[in-house]
Amino acid sequence: MAAMTPIKPFSPEETRWILDSLQQPAVFLNMTHGWPVIRWTAEHLSGCLDDRLIRFRLGRKQATNTPLFETQCSYVEATVAQFLRWTQHQTDVGPFSKYPYTEYWAYADYKYITVLFQDQPFMFEDVKWSEFGFEGRNGKESTLWIGTEGANTPCHLDTYGCNLVLQVQGRKRWHLFPPEDTAKLYPTRIPYEESSIFSQVDVLHPDLGKFPGFHGARAHIVTLEPGQVLYVPRHWWHYVESVDPITVSVNSWIELEVDDLARVSEAVTKTVVCAMKSAPSDDNADTWLNPTEGEPRGTGAKRIGRRTKVETSAARSLDA
Repeated sequence: MAAMTPIKPFSPEETRWILDSLQQPAVFLNMTHGWPVIRWTAEHLSGCLDDRLIRFRLGRKQATNTPLFETQCSYVEATVAQFLRWTQHQTDVGPFSKYPYTEYWAYADYKYITVLFQDQPFMFEDVKWSEFGFEGRNGKESTLWIGTEGANTPCHLDTYGCNLVLQVQGRKRWHLFPPEDTAKLYPTRIPYEESSIFSQVDVLHPDLGKFPGFHGARAHIVTLEPGQVLYVPRHWWHYVESVDPITVSVNSWIELEVDDLARVSEAVTKTVVCAMKSAPSDDNADTWLNPTEGEPRGTGAKRIGRRTKVETSAARSLDA
C-alpha cells in the first residue's frame, strides 16, 4: 500500500491569516512536508556548491559575561566540504587548520540564496514560503545558515519586517524577548548594522551587576527541530544558538507596511554613523561597523524591500 501524503494543518490562506493575527512567536508543525529544501543538509549543500568558497565566522567556545559581536570574530573563506572535514577532525581542512575544532565554533550566516545559487536558479523553488500565504515567495528571498554547536547570533532586534525560519538540519535554541522589554536588554547601535539593534547583555551569562534590569526580562525559549518553522514577530529580540554538531536553517524576512517609518529612522541613524565615521578620531576603529554592513546589497540579506529616497541619500553619504 502506498504511503499516504500527510495532510497539512492549514491552507496557505489560513496560515497567512494566523500570521497576520499573531502577537507572539509561534512554531508551525507539519507544514513543510514535500518541501525539497528539507534535503538541504550540509552534506547535500557541499555537493551542490562544490568548490565555491563561503565566508565562515568563527568564535571561541568560552563563556564570558559579554556578547561576542561579529566585529570580534575571526573569518575564513572555505568550502562546505572543508567545513565538514573540520567538524570530523580531519586534516585536509584548508583555512580551518588555524582554528582547532575543540576551541572554536563556525557559522556561515546571512548567506543569500540568490547569490549562492545564482548559476542554479532552479534551487530557489525548493523553498516554498507560498504555502505560508506569501504567493511567489521562495528561496530567492531567503537566506541560508550553516553552523556548528555553539555558533550563535548576538541578541538583537530587526527594525524591519517579521521573520520566518525553517530548521533543516540539527536544532537551534531561540531566546526571544518581547518589544516591551527593550530597555531591559540595554540596546546599542555599536557595532552598527542597518536594521539591527544589538543588546549589550550576554543573555546566557548576564552580568546583572552591570545590567540589573535584565533580571526582569521575559525570555521565551524555543528549541527549533528539523522541519519546524518559527515565526518571529516584528521587533522581538532574539538570541540564537546552535545546539547540535551541525545545523542548517533557511529564513526569510517579510516586509511590512509599517516598516516605512522605521526606514526613515534607519536613514537618520546611518547619516549620524556616517558623520561619526568620517570625523578624525583616535578611537574611530573599524569595530564600529559590523562586517555584514560592508557586503554588497543582498549578501547581508537583512535589508528587505526597496529603499526610500531618504534612505538612499543617507546610503550615498555613508559610501562617500
